Amino acid sequence: MELKGKKIYFLGDSITEGVGASDTEHCYVSVFGKLSGAVVKNYGISATRIACQTENLTTKEPDLSFVNRADSMDSDADVVVVFGGTNDFGHGDAKLGTFESRDPYTFYGAMHVLCEKLIHRFPNADILFMTPLHRCSENEALKENGLPEETNLAGYVSIIREVAEFYGLPVLDLFSTSGLQPKVDIIKETYMPDGLHPSDAGALRIARRLIGFLQTL
Repeated sequence: MELKGKKIYFLGDSITEGVGASDTEHCYVSVFGKLSGAVVKNYGISATRIACQTENLTTKEPDLSFVNRADSMDSDADVVVVFGGTNDFGHGDAKLGTFESRDPYTFYGAMHVLCEKLIHRFPNADILFMTPLHRCSENEALKENGLPEETNLAGYVSIIREVAEFYGLPVLDLFSTSGLQPKVDIIKETYMPDGLHPSDAGALRIARRLIGFLQTL
């Protein structure tokens, strides 16, 4: 795929928004745009998750899940990149559910609903997912909100790959191919100082990985 001039839109969480980078110009979306010549739009919002959250049913707070926000993205994208799942693992209250589920309050169901929404909204675009990066807490038994984990982060990665494959959507598996594992001291220090969010150097690595991946499509 030739990237120069393509409209490439990013749906994500704090990593996409740019948390961890020194400024917005150094988040991976901005760096990707500069290196590729693509026209980028950043739809990243910190602390958001792919699945809808049951807590919002009682608090009446707006649910900014990826499922809900997909509807508000500009519909003229040539490429849509979805990068999420780490917050579903880290502090989401949605159950995993099953592959057959289409309930957006489960992770499996939300993945299905999100894929179908994006396909309908962007029928002529290339839609792809990036899996979560490794994080220091990826094997914890409890979420940050005290809820028990049903699986580790690798389990969420597997579900993202499984559902995306069902729809024939490409997956850039950063969990397996980014070279970023913050449990290795030098990697954490250089690329992910807080054990989760990429630094400027980490953002550059993600941008380069994504450019290389898209050029193969």
